[in-house]
Amino acid sequence: MRSEVLHYIRPKSLLRAGDRVVVAVSGGADSVALLRVLLELRAELGIVLAVAHFNHGLRGAESEADEAFVADLARQHGLECFVGRANVREHARAGKLSIEAAGRELRYAWLTQLAAEQRFDSIATAHTLDDQAETVLLKFLRGTGTRGLAGIYPELLADAQKKICIIRPLLCVTRDEIAAYLSSLGQSWREDESNLDHRFVRNRVRHELLPLLEREYNPNLRRVLSDTADVSRVEEQYWQTLVERELSARTSEQGLTLANFSALPLALQRRLLRGFAESVGLALDFEHVEQLLRCARGDLPKTELPDGWLASRRGDCLELRPPQPKPSSSAPGPALSLSKGSPFVWANQGSAPRPKPSQTGYAYVLPIPGEVHILELGLTLRARVVGQKFAAANDETNNLLDASRLGRELTIRNWHPGDRFWPLHSGSEEKLKRLFAEKHIPAEQRASWPVALSGEQIIWVRGFPVARNFAWSGQGDALQIECPALEG
Repeated sequence: MRSEVLHYIRPKSLLRAGDRVVVAVSGGADSVALLRVLLELRAELGIVLAVAHFNHGLRGAESEADEAFVADLARQHGLECFVGRANVREHARAGKLSIEAAGRELRYAWLTQLAAEQRFDSIATAHTLDDQAETVLLKFLRGTGTRGLAGIYPELLADAQKKICIIRPLLCVTRDEIAAYLSSLGQSWREDESNLDHRFVRNRVRHELLPLLEREYNPNLRRVLSDTADVSRVEEQYWQTLVERELSARTSEQGLTLANFSALPLALQRRLLRGFAESVGLALDFEHVEQLLRCARGDLPKTELPDGWLASRRGDCLELRPPQPKPSSSAPGPALSLSKGSPFVWANQGSAPRPKPSQTGYAYVLPIPGEVHILELGLTLRARVVGQKFAAANDETNNLLDASRLGRELTIRNWHPGDRFWPLHSGSEEKLKRLFAEKHIPAEQRASWPVALSGEQIIWVRGFPVARNFAWSGQGDALQIECPALEG
């Protein structure tokens, strides 16, 4: 166990000498094993360890016993122990989240805040090879490509500004290996009975489907699925770099240029079209990509895409057009296309010049679904409802709001001094002025910067993830606010 984890950490540079690492310990076998193996490797890696336990308060006395167990374990090994608490049920109710999702959101928010305040470099979590296998299998069953098959990443940023990482050193070992390791140490752990509850899909995959597939088809299936994730991750990184380069070279104000498009490998053609659609928030399934491919090749003059979008070929360019406005709207529907140097621009169909942003205040009503033209900025915002199927297929959910938590309209206005906002995945609410400074948004642009409110709550700010308490939970419809780059 010790050797296997060390040989997993070092090539990936998950830990470096001098790193301060806080280990998330629930009290279960996996997290206890993570702490014990990092204690064994502490001197060799040159790291400083501490323990963090988040009490979800969902199992009454059992939750309290878990907390006491972890605190005692930390004390036995002379480690500082931090404990966080929150009302998960209330958070789930207020945010219309599942208990699992609410607990995960609160737990990671607290861990990230703790790491920032205590100056930890990394947060270590106890995801195992079994967790990886279950994740890949679930993604496959729901339908995915190499992006989904990449599964759980060994390392990802929890706070880019403070360079705090979440690391998973146990992705190379199985739960059976963990149990054997803990037994060899004479180390006890806590059991969580909710892990046996077959109402949860992951538990059914863990206790029913995977054992069946191993028994009847491949006894080494967990390792195979984990290897698939490793291969997919590297290939996805390669494809992402290639597609970004090709899209940058092939986009203009008219759309995606198609010169020599048919000479490209079919795999790259599909990736380019999917990337072009994703740039405007469109998540396409395989059939829609194939229809878009026929349109790009000239076999079809136009094709319909999800949520009322339309793709058409004009000359040597492929153009995406958003849903047409309702008949009561007097504004013509603008065409959407990509351009170099910005995610996308809006090309007006009329010949009138676009008004420049002013420094005066503004406020508009944005219907859901619907659109509103911001005269002061010369741009149109759209509120688009995305069905659960297409929202789930989009790996980038930072810009998706929970439609069920919103009414029939939003207020769009410019930033006001004193406005506060809590972006998804951040540790706390901050003044927008500070967030603007961190993002290096020029001072002269801030006064007219658009924000969206539901009631009195800011739920969306251009250029940032959506508000934490209004983010899409993974259930039901999502709402996406589409906003082009500001000019001037």
